[in-house]
Amino acid sequence: MNKVIYEQEHDLSGINSLADLQKLAGACSRCGLRQGCSGVVFGEGNPEAGLMLIGEGPGADEDRQGRPFVGKAGQLLDKILEAVDMERFTHVYIANVVKCRPPGNRAPQTGEAAACLPWLYRQIELISPKIIVLLGSTALQNLIEPGAKITVMRGKWLVSKSGIKIMPTYHPAALLRDAGKKRPVWEDFQKIRDEYLKVQ
Repeated sequence: MNKVIYEQEHDLSGINSLADLQKLAGACSRCGLRQGCSGVVFGEGNPEAGLMLIGEGPGADEDRQGRPFVGKAGQLLDKILEAVDMERFTHVYIANVVKCRPPGNRAPQTGEAAACLPWLYRQIELISPKIIVLLGSTALQNLIEPGAKITVMRGKWLVSKSGIKIMPTYHPAALLRDAGKKRPVWEDFQKIRDEYLKVQ
């Protein structure tokens, strides 16, 4: 692991609450995505959660509602969490690599992700989760290693420099396209649940 989550390019260490961070992020225009979306989708969940899920970026439903993972992929994610007895607003905090919707729901470009990652890094620091789940290749490649393959890395435990356990798995949207990925993700979330119970 070369990158492993904590390479701060912009110092937000003076921001000591998620509310203050969200307010600042809401005024961000460091990349072009802000001009093409309805608003910033900061993240949501329990700010003291032991488990943090990180996806790619907001889609149309998320952009419209200002909340992460509320479309079909989000509804599937909720079902997965419920199946392992982890309630979304109790045990989990959810965010994305970028906080503004890329046009046409495309993957964020490298420069867009780089501009937005400091917000996510500070979210991670403030929440201080025990476990991070990277949902899909965009999260994996931007937070761990640019060339990493989700098909190779999913289901494997990694550890950040600060001791956070990290597991990449498929994005729920991938399960909607390919039902064959459902079983591997179910197996991954069982491992995540078991580890979560150990570290709480």
